[in-house]
Amino acid sequence: MRSIWNGAISFGLVSIPIKLVNATESHSISFRQIHLDDGGRIRYRKFCELEDREVTTGEIGKAYEDGDGSLIPVTDEDLASLPIPTARTIEIVAFVPADRIDPLQMDTAYYLSANGVPAAKPYILLREALKRSRKVAIAKFALRGRERLGMLRVVDDVIAMHGLLWPDEIRGTDEVAPDANVTVRDQELDLADALMDTLGEVDLADLHDDYRDAVEELIAAKASGEQAPAAPAGEKAGGKVLDLMAALEKSVRAAKESRGEETDGARGAKTEERTGGKAEETGGTAEVTPLPARRSARTAPKSVGGKKSTSTAKKTAAKKTATKKTTAKASSGTTARTATKSTAQGTTKGAAKKTAAKKNTATAKKTTPRKRASA
Repeated sequence: MRSIWNGAISFGLVSIPIKLVNATESHSISFRQIHLDDGGRIRYRKFCELEDREVTTGEIGKAYEDGDGSLIPVTDEDLASLPIPTARTIEIVAFVPADRIDPLQMDTAYYLSANGVPAAKPYILLREALKRSRKVAIAKFALRGRERLGMLRVVDDVIAMHGLLWPDEIRGTDEVAPDANVTVRDQELDLADALMDTLGEVDLADLHDDYRDAVEELIAAKASGEQAPAAPAGEKAGGKVLDLMAALEKSVRAAKESRGEETDGARGAKTEERTGGKAEETGGTAEVTPLPARRSARTAPKSVGGKKSTSTAKKTAAKKTATKKTTAKASSGTTARTATKSTAQGTTKGAAKKTAAKKNTATAKKTTPRKRASA
């Protein structure tokens, strides 16, 4: 990595020679401007207004434009000779806890590399002191024509420096916060907490630039003469939120499904009533529909003499039970007697018929004359 600045860290009476190296790099895809009619490159050339000719980079310097339009030349030597201690030095002014730094102040990040063998020991001393104290160092340094604020911390075994914006460069939030008087209910906060827990944590190393990948695919398709990939059809992002509770519940279900967890809709369970509405199952998902106005609860009858009424009710129930039992027994007895009588009558009739048949047979025998024997 190429260093962009050479100087030293001033740590009390200790001076640590270092080289400043960019800790980040941009992977964004850059485009060139072209003439739409013929595709020719559009270039920005640097011309001198007085001589009306193009000049080289070596012929270009700096100047400050005054209020009346006059230009005051300022050279690099003028800036290097400024009477400030941070011209070529990162001067540490304090050590503070890391949570004292507002992330809004964070700017470009740099790595500080020890410049030479003699710088190794004081460099490691500062690094280990930052580790043990669990603090960050606040420093001032001058870079690219201006004095800046910086924060030094340890990343792995390297001292990193984050450029910080000055406090007066951070805009206030008075004109940004919503001025509507809105109250958030506990149920909505509970759903928001559930959504946060469901989404869980993520390893930042697993995230990547999807937009850059899509642009590279587009360029590759155009370069090979193929058709550019079409955007996938899906729901439009954003839109008016009609029911915050329904949106939160839907978000929780979608997050659970994306993580492979079983949702209430998949189990066929109804969503709890939260906003005067009820959830109805529709193809495995739940939709919130408003409930009709509830009828007023009927007034319960007043009880007079609670104990007495209870005993009376018990007696009445006992009488009813006894009556039922008696009726059942009487019915059973009547049925039995009827069956016995019918059986007896059947038996008597059968015996009478047999007796009459015997009598008829005997009479027939007597009446029939005997044949005489022939002489």
